[in-house]
Amino acid sequence: MAEKNIGSLVVLADEKLVGIITERIYAREIALKGRTSAQTLVRDVMSTNVICVQPDQTVEECMAVMTKKTVRHLPVVEHGRVVGIVSIGDMVNSIIRDQEFIIDQLEHYIQGHKA
Repeated sequence: MAEKNIGSLVVLADEKLVGIITERIYAREIALKGRTSAQTLVRDVMSTNVICVQPDQTVEECMAVMTKKTVRHLPVVEHGRVVGIVSIGDMVNSIIRDQEFIIDQLEHYIQGHKA
């Protein structure tokens, strides 16, 4: 995960989502417990209680789920199949882009009416 700058990985069995492993899980279940990566199986440390969202959910809905469930990564599942994953960073970046767009539009509106 560190090599690819990835904060989480979904775990699939026969294309079905069976778990997730995150940097937080790694830190708590491997590093802090004195285990080694080479000798620890993913299935022994992954979270099997995976909170998911659907592609048609909004950023606001995803942020609410992340906040309520205290997770930083949400697999996106459609028709029982993982089609992506979003992170808290993705959500924050989306909100910032939306706010920048609104600010830009308001500035143009205000400047357009000054003449």
